[in-house]
Amino acid sequence: MQEGKLDDAVAELQTLEAANPTMKGLDLELGAAYYKKSDYPKAIAYLKKATAADPSNGEATQMLGLSYYLGGHPADAIPLLEKVQTWYPRANVDASYILGICYIQTKDYPQARKSFAKMFDVPPDSAASYLFTARMLLRQEFDPIAEEYAQKAATLDPKLPLSHFLLGELYLYKSRIPDAITEFQKELAINPGHAAAYYKLADAYSRMQRFEDAERLLQRSIWLDATSTGPYILMGKVLEKKGEFDLAVRALQRAATMDPNNPTTHHLLGQTYRDMGKKEEAESELKLAEQLQMRQSSKP
Repeated sequence: MQEGKLDDAVAELQTLEAANPTMKGLDLELGAAYYKKSDYPKAIAYLKKATAADPSNGEATQMLGLSYYLGGHPADAIPLLEKVQTWYPRANVDASYILGICYIQTKDYPQARKSFAKMFDVPPDSAASYLFTARMLLRQEFDPIAEEYAQKAATLDPKLPLSHFLLGELYLYKSRIPDAITEFQKELAINPGHAAAYYKLADAYSRMQRFEDAERLLQRSIWLDATSTGPYILMGKVLEKKGEFDLAVRALQRAATMDPNNPTTHHLLGQTYRDMGKKEEAESELKLAEQLQMRQSSKP
């Protein structure tokens, strides 16, 4: 099992089961093997037997809860994961995080907040707990509740970093551009060293065709953090819109060096070369962008 030969492990364990069905620990091992194989119905069947035989076995209880969650039954997972919020290595996941996600999926948002507060060692009614929960809600695409929780975080602590940033991201995603700009500006007022806030505010300005403002903010983002490709890609796009093709190519080439497999970068490079009348370079970049996009789409 440790070598990843799960089918061989299951075959060996089933041989043992046939010879001695009551062997101690066998149900847990079979349950763990099926859990690793992502065969959650079979994992559940064996782990239920393991927990019935030894209710104090935390690892079996946790893996049973995780199998319910991963099998699409979060309500069944919750009471089991509430019992064991430690992290057993074979589960390969933090049960506290999954418990919080189960609460979200069953729409028990106050309990989700308490779970994430415990995970991050903050008081359950604090602004930080609302912010952490808002981030998790947004990740799970519970957008209206995420907005409510982020607003609550900002109300409880108007100077809490990242609460306005999260609201800005949410509004940008929903194309509520003026609202997004307001929130990113609030974030920068309390968190002026946050590179991503400059980048996202620049994104909002670029959508309003305020390219000069976008370029100025992107330069600040890059000065603060030169390791992120997003600002370079957006800078290339903004400069291309402004007709500054040589500078656009330079920004996009930098992004392509940092991440050669991003189809967006190569597509924008192709467009810029085409604007410059460089047909061969344009065709080469656009073809590469298409190949990378197809490769990404074919991945499971």
